[in-house]
Amino acid sequence: MSASAEEVLARLSTKMPVHISSTATLVTDTDKAAAAIDRQRARKKKDEKEPSSRKPDLGALRGADRQDLVATPWALLGVFARATTLARQGRGRGLAEHWQGLKYCQALATGPGDHLALTDEGQSPELSYRAMQARELGRAFGLAVAERTVRNRFPDHMISTLDAEAILLAGFARSGPRPSLGARPRPDFFIEAWRPGEPSRVFAVTVNGNHQKATKRTAKADRSVFKQLARGSERAEHFHLAEWNTTPCLLMSTELLALEGITVNALQAPGEGLLPVRSAAGSGSADAVLSERNPTYVGAVKVPAGAGRRERIQDGFLIPRKDLGWYGQLLARTGAAGQLAFAGAGTEISQYLTDKQGHKHYEQQTFAGSSSVRDARHKIGPMVYVGTDQVFRLNRVRVEAFSGIAEELYELLVKGQVEEYRNRAYDLRDTYPTSTTAPLWGPVSFGDDGTVMALRVLPKKDDEESP
Repeated sequence: MSASAEEVLARLSTKMPVHISSTATLVTDTDKAAAAIDRQRARKKKDEKEPSSRKPDLGALRGADRQDLVATPWALLGVFARATTLARQGRGRGLAEHWQGLKYCQALATGPGDHLALTDEGQSPELSYRAMQARELGRAFGLAVAERTVRNRFPDHMISTLDAEAILLAGFARSGPRPSLGARPRPDFFIEAWRPGEPSRVFAVTVNGNHQKATKRTAKADRSVFKQLARGSERAEHFHLAEWNTTPCLLMSTELLALEGITVNALQAPGEGLLPVRSAAGSGSADAVLSERNPTYVGAVKVPAGAGRRERIQDGFLIPRKDLGWYGQLLARTGAAGQLAFAGAGTEISQYLTDKQGHKHYEQQTFAGSSSVRDARHKIGPMVYVGTDQVFRLNRVRVEAFSGIAEELYELLVKGQVEEYRNRAYDLRDTYPTSTTAPLWGPVSFGDDGTVMALRVLPKKDDEESP
């Protein structure tokens, strides 16, 4: 018997632990998987003499980063929603894309050892839907672990998670009727740890998920998680700030059907990922429209000799040292666009995006929330939020979903005042609730950046009342 809407919402607001696996053995198994991938490619392409380029110095997470992640399912879906607001899935975008996480409301519950796991419904999606579920839930869990890791390292900083494609389009898009990055390998997301008036830190992040039911009899060469981490290492190696191997990365692979419950396998690679301090005003500030940049991709990265290898040149998304300030502006402005899109803003989003990123696309109101523009205002806890909402049915019960941002921050972004927005967001970061529910609402996910995502059951209409 399926759970009632009230039971589903109660589950979504209940904190549960998620397993984290990050060990030296995981590094070894990933290296073995990488070697097997190289051998397989060599058999197919006999002219390939060198193995694929991957992030060197992979290691396990350390200390508190390796502890179980304790969160509500709704908070995890909130991480996914905030990070993918600007992800481009075609110009015919609609409500389903703005609210991607809603389809997983009934997919998560308590499992073995009271850890988070997939429900029966979550374990039996349509075959054509499994890959999407693995990809999207893999992102939700992987990004939540990655964000916690960055917060642990920079506890006095704000965290912004940005879709890598949306960022890289600004400088590396191929020409054509619709700019794209083609099939070039790249990270999935960037996480910026920032604090007004100080240098930012940038992490490249790759995230994957799988439905493999691995047992003791499953050969390591057949383990999806090891292969996903190995391929994630390849993608992370294709992005560099200033020079080769100075950008830290986090690699995540989520096993949705692990025996002990959903498990996030995590690895890291070191680096500073440092951006210069940005001026608060003028052409170098985030308030200024971005100037055009076209960094080289082919043969852009110089890899020094070492470990028995000669110096070589490889393709990659390299942000030259002279453009690091521009890249910082790009992160801040694209992040502002994402915040507005999350709140269902209209054409105001386009002011922050370049033509290659989709300036005209948003200017024409064909973005994700085009059918639910910012027209909702709620006081949740002590704060007034403005945003957008959607009503859908959960087991025949009408449920409202709301996403928004603190009204004061929204007004600053609409006016194009990114630097002031960042100052205020930082000042207010500790004033938002941390509860998992709120009066008159069911599950609520509060962000320290002033965003909120909430659900509640709506009163029945007269024509729905029992006779």
